[in-house]
Amino acid sequence: MKIEFVENKDIEAWLKLIKEVEPLFGPMIGEIGFDEMIKTVIKEKRAYCIRENKGKLCGVIVISFIKNEIEWFAVADEQKGKGYGKALLSYAMENLDQNRPIIVQTFDAGVPQGTAARKLYEKMGFIEYEKAEKNPAGIPTVRLKQISN
Repeated sequence: MKIEFVENKDIEAWLKLIKEVEPLFGPMIGEIGFDEMIKTVIKEKRAYCIRENKGKLCGVIVISFIKNEIEWFAVADEQKGKGYGKALLSYAMENLDQNRPIIVQTFDAGVPQGTAARKLYEKMGFIEYEKAEKNPAGIPTVRLKQISN
């Protein structure tokens, strides 16, 4: 499985993935600044993906070098359980500063739709360290951190 930078040619495919996760993440498509954010993270080479042969995105992860944070992460529903999430998360973590805690905001433990994501983060060494605000979809979230070894 090959992890590559998201490119401008992938925007349409990324928007399809975004549309799939909007019920859990909240409105993104058409929101002020969101299109610009996509272009910015592509230009800054902070967005990574795994593609199918036909160009469909299996998953995307966006990182912030400044915050040492995973900012956006999703795997297409039909691609879940194939190891794409673990591969993307591992790759992102390798590209962040291992000497600082790596941060991610995810669903609260009481959100059934977030169970798989939380299990993945925990398996990768993340621990919950604080409650966070509800996301734009109104779903409770928490912040997790992965402490470097």
